[in-house]
Amino acid sequence: MGAYRRILTGADEAAKSAAATAWSHWEGRTITLLPDPQITASHDDVHFALRSPRIENHYFVNHGFFDEGQLLRDAHKLHGIPGVIVQGRYDVCTPAKSAWDLHRPGRRPSFI
Repeated sequence: MGAYRRILTGADEAAKSAAATAWSHWEGRTITLLPDPQITASHDDVHFALRSPRIENHYFVNHGFFDEGQLLRDAHKLHGIPGVIVQGRYDVCTPAKSAWDLHRPGRRPSFI
């Protein structure tokens, strides 16, 4: 992530475009279960590719602006706010483990 960050924010425009486009292509091909030419094509646009990967990389480099374990540790703060965990069966980008960790007995916050 750090190496990508240096390239995506660096002065070498060719390297920046290549790295951003590679990131964008990967994402455009993994966000759907079946290939979708329209989604893939939207990720080919160099202007899109220069924006989206930089934003995502910024969050990854900063760990989503959370401390390790903070989301589960502080889930109790949501007490009284109705909520439902939704995990797509074919979600290939988001691990189901995250939803399971929040749900499983012993770690279950009082709002569930």
